Amino acid sequence: MIGAGVAGLASAMLLAAHGIPVRVCEAASAPGGKMREVSVGSSRVDAGPTVLTMRWVFEELFAETGDALENHLTLQPLEILARHRWTDDSSLDLHADHQRSVEAIAAFAGSRQAQLYEAFCVRARKTYEVLEPAFMRQARPGMRHFLHPQTLRRLPSLWRSAPFSSLWQALSEHFPDPRLRQLFGRYATYCGSSPFLAPATLMLIAHGEQRGVWSVEGGMHQVACAMEARARALGVEFHYGQAVTDVLMANGRVTGVRLADGSGIRAAAVIANADPGALAEGRLGGAIARRMPGVDMRRRSLSAVTWCLEARTEGFPLTRHNVFFSQDYAAEFSDLQQKRCLPTDPTIYLCAQDRDDRNIPAGEGHERLFVLVNAPSGITPDTSSEEALAACETRTFDALARHGVKIDRATGSCTRTAPADFARLFPGSGGALYGQATHGWRASFTRPGAGTAVPGLFLAGGGVHPGAGVPMAVTSGRFAAHGVLTGLSRATSRRRGLTP
Repeated sequence: MIGAGVAGLASAMLLAAHGIPVRVCEAASAPGGKMREVSVGSSRVDAGPTVLTMRWVFEELFAETGDALENHLTLQPLEILARHRWTDDSSLDLHADHQRSVEAIAAFAGSRQAQLYEAFCVRARKTYEVLEPAFMRQARPGMRHFLHPQTLRRLPSLWRSAPFSSLWQALSEHFPDPRLRQLFGRYATYCGSSPFLAPATLMLIAHGEQRGVWSVEGGMHQVACAMEARARALGVEFHYGQAVTDVLMANGRVTGVRLADGSGIRAAAVIANADPGALAEGRLGGAIARRMPGVDMRRRSLSAVTWCLEARTEGFPLTRHNVFFSQDYAAEFSDLQQKRCLPTDPTIYLCAQDRDDRNIPAGEGHERLFVLVNAPSGITPDTSSEEALAACETRTFDALARHGVKIDRATGSCTRTAPADFARLFPGSGGALYGQATHGWRASFTRPGAGTAVPGLFLAGGGVHPGAGVPMAVTSGRFAAHGVLTGLSRATSRRRGLTP
């Protein structure tokens, strides 16, 4: 196994549960991949995903290994999904309770808009009900999965939802209020894409959120730690600080890996929990690169500039998840997609990791904050020079101050991560955090699957099917593990003369 991100951890757990010896080689010093935490002052701050959705994906994973998720993690359901703030000083909370959200939107934008929101929720649910079994739960979805009788009954509703239109076009039908188009357009950025180019089917994320959002005691990094602990209990060996430089081959199939220190490990199969670009660029050997499809840098998803802070705050009543919108969404995405520069007026996500639904910090004094603005992937002076990043930082924290969020950075600590840093942390990504951008209705079907053209080599991670996001990465790890198990079963049958 190459990499101990959540996809690699999921694969390791499942293979070990089926009695397969597994060794995980990870270049970093800890598990999690993008689900990482960093030291800031006296604290550890989540520096990647900050929220757990689709809890059932993790429950199914642990159950398949003979265990239960609740034996490893303490999860707290959030009543407030997120607090949203606009430049006109208006604010809106979305709630886990659907009716509370309807009432909040009615108070915010009127009863007619609340009715249209309810219609949007129905549309999102129907989209989810078609795509969850036919796409997300299929290792390599195809037309046959959409022709299943259960799916066929639901296809007319999906067709009526205009799946070939853009998310922004679909949102324009439901939300005359431009502020709400901004709010629900953020679902495209969950997979590093533009709401103006992403397909309308991404509205299914709304339904996923409405089924529950949880905080994790100890932070999201504890999810990776729990997965690693379960894998170790099943016999998986972990080797941190061990970068893999080559996937070894003989007679056209995988035979093992070579580490940076020159040593080798023999293996009947290898799962690469890495960005597909790493393989295409030859970072795991030229022989593998020649068998991998190329990666078009122009199709990569967004990156980000993030700040992890330990600081005092006052002013605007933060909850755990907060979004502060730019004044002009179209201009913001023009900067990101067309000009390929850091936005002059960014939308800002702020996670106050020590807060709960009552807006009360867990402790006094400094609190842990994670601040993120979207950025283009790729490394250019416009995204990576100290001058550009310093200007972006000034714009971001000045905007927060205008929204009423006062952060005393002078007496706190801060760690900044930019696209070039993400490119270094995750080789082959070019700084993109979500693999390929989901632009156009075909995009979801063009991500690589778990299987590759090299027998014995499998892929897992947010850059492969079914896509970006922690639950999707875990699902990709399950697909890769099941691919290995199928391949090993066939090889055993051939050796026994049971198959031709």
